[in-house]
Amino acid sequence: MERTETDKTILLIFPCYNEEENIAGLLSVAANLKLPGYEITCLPVNDFSTDNTIAEIRKSAPLYLNLANNLGIGGAVQAGLKFAKKHNFDFAIQVDGDGQHPVDEIEKLVAGIEATACDICIGSRYIEQQGFQSTLPRRMGIGIINFLIKRVTGKTIHDSTSGFRIFNKKAINLFSDYYPDTYPEPESIVYGLMNGLHISETPVVMKERQGGKSSIAGFNSGYYMVKVSLALLFLKLNNLLKIN
Repeated sequence: MERTETDKTILLIFPCYNEEENIAGLLSVAANLKLPGYEITCLPVNDFSTDNTIAEIRKSAPLYLNLANNLGIGGAVQAGLKFAKKHNFDFAIQVDGDGQHPVDEIEKLVAGIEATACDICIGSRYIEQQGFQSTLPRRMGIGIINFLIKRVTGKTIHDSTSGFRIFNKKAINLFSDYYPDTYPEPESIVYGLMNGLHISETPVVMKERQGGKSSIAGFNSGYYMVKVSLALLFLKLNNLLKIN
């Protein structure tokens, strides 16, 4: 489909770390995604994987970033956002490389940000509670993080750990300068709200991870909760100090 002068541009950012089992199929589906009125570009970002992820990306994508060091998912997403800013994209969408975010749900994110005129629209599993809902312990942890975000910002977020989200130019510009590195989703919500971004959610259906191993498992799940909780509290403290 040829682009017209009125088309808006969307960059799909696929942060990838050891996703050789998933990324080729995901990119194949994304390459065929068509949304009337939008020109879509795919950008996989290989975060210094130790498996064959980069080889799979090179076979599937004409455009990609191959990071020279492992920066964590936040660093990989930020690299994509910097690319979006440099090339003046209207929107950027994070789509995790593990297959949890179905490409056909991207249309809901685009519709959500256009309908609400927000700066970030988050794809939420928990508004309509359809599709994969994660494990009970994980949902309990998300509930605690949601509570902390509400206490820190006054904003209710239903799916604070969702990495399935769309950014407009204002959000792209902000997060090109700073984006949390490890487990960035909740912290970036608070940082965005404290910097004047408007954030909304829209219901989406997600899948279970299609292959590979989650970085939040076993001991890491406890570390995740402590790290994220402290990060949110430090952001609040820092914001109060700036105000005073």
